Amino acid sequence: MMTLMKENIYKFIVLFLLCINSALADDKTIVELDATWAEMSRIVAEGDFSGLKAAYHPDAIFVSGSAKTSYSMDKAFLRWQQDFADTKAGKILAQVDFRLSSRMHNQNSAHETGMYHYFSIDEAGKRNDYYVQLEALFVKKSGKWLMMMEFQKSSSTKMQWDLLQ
Repeated sequence: MMTLMKENIYKFIVLFLLCINSALADDKTIVELDATWAEMSRIVAEGDFSGLKAAYHPDAIFVSGSAKTSYSMDKAFLRWQQDFADTKAGKILAQVDFRLSSRMHNQNSAHETGMYHYFSIDEAGKRNDYYVQLEALFVKKSGKWLMMMEFQKSSSTKMQWDLLQ
């Protein structure tokens, strides 16, 4: 009887420690992914084009819901390169923020759903705001989270953005 009780206590302790370890790993992953999104915001604000390219997996794909197409991130980088150069040179001010509605992940892969709000202010002071529904796939390579797919699903509104607070 005493042996059975000790065995059950041992099993409970092992199970408890496994659950705690899993929860800590989950918290660590969320912290890392949050840091990745914060880094994306920094990259845009500073016009750091080399940082942008380094944030994506070499085989990353861009998907546009509005254009109903997909292509390599290299093609997207070509489209965005001038905006990054203008930001870096101080010709425009740019900022992007992210809000997430769904986060599925393990220690080395993640699928995140939400929105981003991007705005730019040109030299004349004209502000352009964009709200976009977003999905992203990440993979962790050599300790760094890299975006594998950026799916800009559709344009959105400030009202939908505010609902994600």
